[in-house]
Amino acid sequence: MTDDYLSRIGKLIRDARQHRGWTQSQLAEALGTSQSAVNRIERGNQNISLEMIARIGEALDSEIVSLGYAGPMHLRVVGGRRLSGAIDVKTSKNACVALLCATLLNAGRTTLRRVARIEEVYRILEVLGSIGVRTRWVNDGADLEIVPPAELDLEAMDTEAARRTRSVIMFLGPLLHRMNHFRIPYAGGCDLGTRTVQPHMTALRHFGLEVTATDGMYHSAVDRSVAPTRAIVLTERGDTVTENALLAAARHDGVTVIRNASSNYMVQDLCFFLEELGVKVEGVGTTTLTVHGVAHIDRDVDYSPSEDPVEAMSLLAAAVITESELTIRRVPVEFLEIELAVLEEMGLDHERGREYAADNGRTRLVDLIVRPSKLQAPIDKIHPMPFPGVNIDNVPFFAAIAAVAQGSTLIHDWVYDNRAIYLTELNRLGAHVKLLDPHRVLVEGPTRWRSAEMMCPPALRPAVVVLLAMMAAPGTSVLRNVYVINRGYEDLAERLNSIGAQIETFRDI
Repeated sequence: MTDDYLSRIGKLIRDARQHRGWTQSQLAEALGTSQSAVNRIERGNQNISLEMIARIGEALDSEIVSLGYAGPMHLRVVGGRRLSGAIDVKTSKNACVALLCATLLNAGRTTLRRVARIEEVYRILEVLGSIGVRTRWVNDGADLEIVPPAELDLEAMDTEAARRTRSVIMFLGPLLHRMNHFRIPYAGGCDLGTRTVQPHMTALRHFGLEVTATDGMYHSAVDRSVAPTRAIVLTERGDTVTENALLAAARHDGVTVIRNASSNYMVQDLCFFLEELGVKVEGVGTTTLTVHGVAHIDRDVDYSPSEDPVEAMSLLAAAVITESELTIRRVPVEFLEIELAVLEEMGLDHERGREYAADNGRTRLVDLIVRPSKLQAPIDKIHPMPFPGVNIDNVPFFAAIAAVAQGSTLIHDWVYDNRAIYLTELNRLGAHVKLLDPHRVLVEGPTRWRSAEMMCPPALRPAVVVLLAMMAAPGTSVLRNVYVINRGYEDLAERLNSIGAQIETFRDI
C-alpha cells in the first residue's frame, strides 16, 4: 500500500472510531493490540492487512473498506437461554432527538449527557452537521456537544439522512424563528402506515408558519406579523406535535398556552431543557402548558436526558418471555406504572426498590427485579392511551408477553395503520396471533417457541419483539436486516449478551 492509501484508510478508521465514541485505547483493547499501534494506523504510519481492516470494521461496526455492496447487518440468535444479572436502562431515544432539535433555539453551546448512540441520533447529527451545526462527542464519547453557527445553511442539508428519520419534522418549530423561508424533506422513519403531519401545521400556523408540500419537500414561509392571540388547542395529543408547539413557543416573545398537550416522558424532558435555556414552562406533566418565551437565547447549558421507559419495557419483556430473573436498573417508573399494574393483574412477580432521582433531578427512577411468573391473560383488552395510559410504543411488547400467558388476549393498536400486522410475524416462531383487522390481534397462549429465519419487520418495536421471541425459542434463529433496531437501541445485542443471551451480529459476504 502507498503512504497516501495508508493515510486515507487511517483517516477512515479514526472517523469511524470517533463516530462510535471510542478512544484509541478502547479500540486497541477490542483488537488485542496497543494504543500506540492504533495511533500509528490512524496516522497512516503502519502497514495494515485486509484481515486487520476487517477486524477493525467489525469492532467498530463500520464498513472501513467495502468490496462492492456493503450488505445489511443480521443477527444470529441461539435461544432457550435464561437471562440473569442486572442491566441499566439507557437514556431516552425520543427525548434525545427532541433535545437535538431544540439546540437550534440556542446560540450558545449545549452539552447533552449520556446521549443514546443510535442510528436515529446519528441521522439527526448528520442533518445538523450538513447545515453548519458543529457537533462532537466528548468525555470519551459519553456526552455530546452542540454549537450552532450564526447562520444555518439549509440549502446544504443532507436530505438523504433527513428522509430516514421522522424527527426532522421537529425542525419546523425552531427554524421558523431563524428564517422567513426554508424547506425540509418529508419525514421518514418506521413503516407504520399513513401518519398525517396536519396537526403540526395547524399548531404552527399560530406562529405565522405556512407550509406547502411538493416534490418531497415541505416548503415553509413565515409571516412575522402573526402571533398567538389565544390558546393553541392541539387537534392531536401527540408527542412530536406538542414538542413542535413547545419549540415554536420557546422563542416567541410572549406567553403561549398549549392545550390538549402530551405529558409524555419526552415532552417533559424537553420542558426541563427549555427551563435550562431560560424559558419558563408551567403545567409540566399536565395537558395544559403555559410557555413564557424568550426572543433570543444564548446560553451555555448542560443537560442530562432521562432514561427510556420503552427500553425498560423491552428489558422487562425479555425477562418475562425467557422466564428469567433479571434486575433492571434506572427504570423511569412514573412512565411505566400502568404497564406494571396490568402485568400485576396478569400475575407478574416483581419487586421495586426505593425511588431516586434521574440525573436531570426531576424524573423518578427505581430498580426493578423481575422473576419467572405464571401469567394469565388479562380480562380487558390491551390498548394504548396518551400518558398516563399504556404507552403507544409499549403495546407490541404485550403481544409477546401475552403469548406466554394462559388464555386469550385482545390487543388493540388503534394509533398506527400497519403495526398490528407485523405482530403476526410471531407466528413463525410458534405463537398464535390472529389478525382481526389492521388494528387488532388476538393472542392465544401459552406458546411453545420454535426457531426460525426471517426478515426484520420494518417497524422498530415489532422488530424488537421478534428478537425477544427468538431469545426464548430453543435452537438457532436468524433475523435479517436489523437497521430498524439500531435506529432505536444502542448496542442491544451486546447488552443482552451481557445478561446471558447469545446473539451474534454478522453480514453476508
